[in-house]
Amino acid sequence: MSIPPPPGPHQPQGPFQPPQQYPQGPYGPPSYPQGPQSPYGPYQPWAQGYSPYNQPAPVNGLAIASLVLGVLCCLPGVGLVLGLIALRQIGRRGERGKGLAVGGTVLSGIGLALWVLLLATGGASDFWEGVKEGARDRASTSLVKGECFDAPGGRLSGETYDVDKVPCSGEHDGEVFASFRLKGGSYPGEHSVTDTADERCYGLQDTYAMDGWAVPDDVDVYYLAPTEDSWSTGDREVTCVFGSMTEGGNLTGSLRNDATDLDADQVAYLKAAHVLNAALATAPDAEYVEDDLPGHKEWAGRVSGALAEQARMLRGHAWPSGARKPVTSLAADLDRARAEWTKAAQAKDVDAFYEHYDTGLRLLAPKTGVPARDALGLETTPPADESGDGGSDSTGGGGGAGMAV
Repeated sequence: MSIPPPPGPHQPQGPFQPPQQYPQGPYGPPSYPQGPQSPYGPYQPWAQGYSPYNQPAPVNGLAIASLVLGVLCCLPGVGLVLGLIALRQIGRRGERGKGLAVGGTVLSGIGLALWVLLLATGGASDFWEGVKEGARDRASTSLVKGECFDAPGGRLSGETYDVDKVPCSGEHDGEVFASFRLKGGSYPGEHSVTDTADERCYGLQDTYAMDGWAVPDDVDVYYLAPTEDSWSTGDREVTCVFGSMTEGGNLTGSLRNDATDLDADQVAYLKAAHVLNAALATAPDAEYVEDDLPGHKEWAGRVSGALAEQARMLRGHAWPSGARKPVTSLAADLDRARAEWTKAAQAKDVDAFYEHYDTGLRLLAPKTGVPARDALGLETTPPADESGDGGSDSTGGGGGAGMAV
């Protein structure tokens, strides 16, 4: 389509009417009548006519914002207000976007009504609880006691958001043996969380693997604990895990041995053994007696009491005929050991403590518990004693003070 050139300086824009024809006079061109009767007058002021360079009216920005908020339904109240303001500005300024403003106003109004309904019925609270529960499930990887899994990269360290569950019968990186929840409130800090996880998980391992002698020497306790980010979504779960300490190592088969797969006699023997194990695990932080004689004496008193309780439990159970004699012999050894630990608890100086402590420790040598274990069908090879300060190997409950499981 072609565009005609603009009119000349004396040609008013608009429909053109041909002028009337007047004869030419003898002295020049014909004269044209002026005034109201003239077909050309009076002249009107020029107005802007059509131009291909004219810009269309702009779209109102508030109308766009109202529609976006209405679709997202994130701030319905704001979207509703912006839509109403946009409609007023469009009418006053001649801008475009009325449809956008109307749509944003309607959607925002619907969204606002839904939010009010959720708050009135408690639906918003239920929704947020669902979000937090989902976050807790993800953070704790949804693992339960007795399940085995492979960790990303085969490493049981660092942060992880997902693990692959696998059968315990084959090779795997970890096996869950317990879980517990931390107290609520604000995030206590990474050190507090790990300290609590350490203490609780090591204390719970015997409830899952009651026979510590059956746990390989390279197996240790690991755990999955909440991070500061997952804590903010409600995650309080600590998952306790068995894993291999060997670089690139893994586990094969389940380490579970408890009342689900042990008989009543085996469980009774291991429960008695755990009484002494718990007491041995309360040794003072000071490695040398010279550094804390009172603390070591208190510890010896706890061990003495545990030995008395263990002997009582062993004598109080009705053992099968094949195990009765070795268990009775073990109880007598425990009595002799208790006498020495009692004297250590009453020692007046470091030398006296060492004298009775060393004797009492020898009476708890692993070989004293092997006959009873053999008769009951339990593991007869004791774990390595890494601490070197003795343990409950004669009773077989999973190692003495400082022994890694």
